[in-house]
Amino acid sequence: MAYIFKNYKSTIILLLSIIIGGTAGAIYGTDATVVKPFGDLFLNLMFTIIVPLVFFSIASAIASMNEMKRLGKIMASIVIVFLATALISAVIGFIGTSIVNPLEHTDTSAINHLMDKAAKPDQPAEDVTFLGQLVNTFTVSDFSMIFSKSNMLQLIVFSVLFGLATAMTGEKGKPVSDFLSAGTTVMMKVVKFVMYYAPIGLGCYFATVIGELGPQILQGYARTFILYLVLAIIYYFGFFTLYAFIAGGKEGIKVFWKNAITPSVTALATCSSAACIPVNLESVQKMGVPKDIAETMIPLGANTHKDGSVFGGVFKIVFLFSLFGKDMTSITSILTILGVSFLVGAVMGAIPSGGMIGEMLILSVFGFPAEVLPIIAVISTIIDAPATLLNSTGNTVSAMMVTRFVEGKNWIKKSFQKSIIS
Repeated sequence: MAYIFKNYKSTIILLLSIIIGGTAGAIYGTDATVVKPFGDLFLNLMFTIIVPLVFFSIASAIASMNEMKRLGKIMASIVIVFLATALISAVIGFIGTSIVNPLEHTDTSAINHLMDKAAKPDQPAEDVTFLGQLVNTFTVSDFSMIFSKSNMLQLIVFSVLFGLATAMTGEKGKPVSDFLSAGTTVMMKVVKFVMYYAPIGLGCYFATVIGELGPQILQGYARTFILYLVLAIIYYFGFFTLYAFIAGGKEGIKVFWKNAITPSVTALATCSSAACIPVNLESVQKMGVPKDIAETMIPLGANTHKDGSVFGGVFKIVFLFSLFGKDMTSITSILTILGVSFLVGAVMGAIPSGGMIGEMLILSVFGFPAEVLPIIAVISTIIDAPATLLNSTGNTVSAMMVTRFVEGKNWIKKSFQKSIIS
């Protein structure tokens, strides 16, 4: 017992803090929001270090690569894994909603009530062309905007370019490469400091979430939440195990589940893929994923690989189709639903409740009125925790699959042999 506690002490403490926080939220309801500042403090600390951590880790990983051929292989493998798992998620989500319609037997008056209470966007949405949206997705108009957690994907693009430029400069770029490497080491140490506060911060944040969501889940959206939860559990245990097996056979399954608990708990507690980046980086390296793959894959995945958001996209579209009586059985409708859900998984922001862009994309593609935005905004809220679990933890097992493609089938054995030697 002492051995188990020694090896899983931080995980056990995190789980206990989540259980205590969730219980307090269920008992005290909205009164539990009194501890919200303590949870916000933890999230703010994590968000403060996200930008420099992402920049240093990605730029350093790419700058330190001696072979551009390896970088190309890594990026190609990442794209293949991202596309395959997102497509599987979209198909599973659609099958689930076809079997159990989330809106069946649901009182629409309750939906309208929740719609009135849902948060409205601060500013009216502007009409943006597809190409214009593409430009805004990957770039910003001013350098200072790069260093914001709201522009994570743009920051990643800049970090990749900076790392490439450093690597291709050769010997003259060595001082910059050393600086980036040192910056990564320092930022990981900062993460370690902040994680000492994690049990308190996560417990308080989860108490607030449960306290606020409890009444909403009971008002007309219980069916959606339960169906999503069932699919999330199937995907989490079933498909993550399958992906781990593909990555490393039986040994891959053992390695994954041995190190997946902390990333999973953090994802459930924070509801933020961005806040999970530091924890995921640490966990995948314990799984044996090489540093350059880990530091490229995890930050990139936090923004563009979101299986849980793909599930959510399907649910939101089907929800609106049912509400407005639109046909979902035609081949065109099915392919469009799958395609848009796939895109939603790529454009969702890596911050809590950051799905406004994805939701506006759904309304724009299918021609739904902007007034129904609050309806799917509520869905985003109630599925936030399990969606983040699939989004964030899915990146760790995806990193294992990418390593399998890059390093070969015996990568786990090679990795742990290196760790023993070093």
